[in-house]
Amino acid sequence: MKTYIYLIVCVLILSACGTPLEAGSTVPMNEAVNSGDNVTAVDSVPAANPSTSASSTSLTYRIVDSNQAACYDNNQLVPCPEQGSAFAGQDGNYQGAVASYQNNGDGTVSDLVTGLMWSQSADLNGDGTINASDKLSYTNAMNGADSSTLAGYDDWRLPTIKELYSLILFDGTDVSACPGGSCSATPFIDTRYFGYAYGDTSAGERVIDAQFATSTKYVSTTMNGDETMFGVNFADGRIKGYGLSMRGTDKTFFVLYVRGGNNYGVNAFADNGNGTVTDNATGLTWMQGDSGTGMNWESALNYCEAYSAAGSDDWRLPSVKELQSILDYSRSPATTNSPAIDPIFASTAITAENGSTDYPFYWSSTTHASSNGGANFAAYVSFGSAYGYMTGPNGGTAQLMDVHGAGAQRSDPKTGSASEYPEGHGPQGDVVRVDNYVRCVRGGEAAYVSGNTTVTTRPSMSIQDSGTSGLQQGQGQATQLPAGSVDLAGSGNQGTSNGQQPPQAAIDACVGLTLNTACSINTPNGTVTGTCGTPPNSSQMACMPAGGPPSP
Repeated sequence: MKTYIYLIVCVLILSACGTPLEAGSTVPMNEAVNSGDNVTAVDSVPAANPSTSASSTSLTYRIVDSNQAACYDNNQLVPCPEQGSAFAGQDGNYQGAVASYQNNGDGTVSDLVTGLMWSQSADLNGDGTINASDKLSYTNAMNGADSSTLAGYDDWRLPTIKELYSLILFDGTDVSACPGGSCSATPFIDTRYFGYAYGDTSAGERVIDAQFATSTKYVSTTMNGDETMFGVNFADGRIKGYGLSMRGTDKTFFVLYVRGGNNYGVNAFADNGNGTVTDNATGLTWMQGDSGTGMNWESALNYCEAYSAAGSDDWRLPSVKELQSILDYSRSPATTNSPAIDPIFASTAITAENGSTDYPFYWSSTTHASSNGGANFAAYVSFGSAYGYMTGPNGGTAQLMDVHGAGAQRSDPKTGSASEYPEGHGPQGDVVRVDNYVRCVRGGEAAYVSGNTTVTTRPSMSIQDSGTSGLQQGQGQATQLPAGSVDLAGSGNQGTSNGQQPPQAAIDACVGLTLNTACSINTPNGTVTGTCGTPPNSSQMACMPAGGPPSP
């Protein structure tokens, strides 16, 4: 089988690319944060739905768009479907309030959608790098926020889970599946504004050990009775419950502090008396009940696109950020005998894998893309216990337990059978169901987009063989490029891939295109043309130059 070799290049232009760090290195802060003008962090911006400032709307809880403008089938990129077509109604079809940030030049970043102000960097010790020494225990993180006077403000706080989750962007790629621990991945946070690093492998951490703390504790416990905090992991794109201690020692986390927007994340539900509930804080209207049965991802999309109720037929499967907005973190099956949602909603009870009564996982319309090019998982939110199969400290048979808490956001295969995963998936043996439940939504700020879209790619980061985080690639302001092309002019870092997976640049060149469609890559030496195809050892389309990689 012919092996296709690709040029590994920087996708973002207007500034020089960084150079991958050697094993054990950390991320210099002057490379990790762009101090230039405002950049709109979005893949595709519908002309009819521009981003607006928080002050221009009466909504107190604006949902920042997931930033996912690409569309997928069960495995790979496809042109965003027209309404009524297969896989129509997914996240990439609906573009909402575009993420927009302002670097204030004083170590803070303002979110122009939510009205929240953030500390810019997880570099708490001020040495210009982000590594394990910057992490804090839950108690120290709470105290640190209370005592911070960053930029002259004294009202900093540790964010709630809903505040921190507002920063997550699902054009990121899950670093968990880096082939051999070496790949290029895009964090689920905008590194043009926020200082970021993956886990510090020089300190014995895993690449995915990049969890950020919040002030939101789980009202129940996880694992074997562990006190637990909900955190966001911008390395793998998930919310999970993390025990506050590990083997008798305080677990530590990266931290960003927040101020302002004190009502952000607070819902204002109203029962419309017609089987729907409106959240006046977000502007979204929800099914009061749910689908009553589980289904795979494509069926979930179809269910909501065809749904008609309360005189409306413009229902859709919610994005994962919309879905997470209605979680009630004060509730859980173990403490309130209910799902983690306001009782104004009705939820179907299920029989969990251990025979207990519990509540479902709910599908979102958001694909959970992997750094290895895979797109066969989609994000869900667990309104019931987030079960996993875990072995005890002395080994033995794996036991089913609530490993991450009601309110976790994880991902499931889009299709297939749960029987294929008898011991779950991932390091905590996450229960796999495939056939998840559905709660449709309508309204808000989303506008439907289909066909080929204009795509801006955020900076990626190099992960070396040891799993060490590297310098961000392609720093600088993003540019809008036509579908089927990636601008590499001005990039300063070149090399070849290892032949296992095409680099992100080759994948991006075929976003919105179909198999065997002409594509092009703009390099410093001119435009190189190719054809969109599925290369060996990859499940995702990429641009394959006819003559091999372009010369430097």
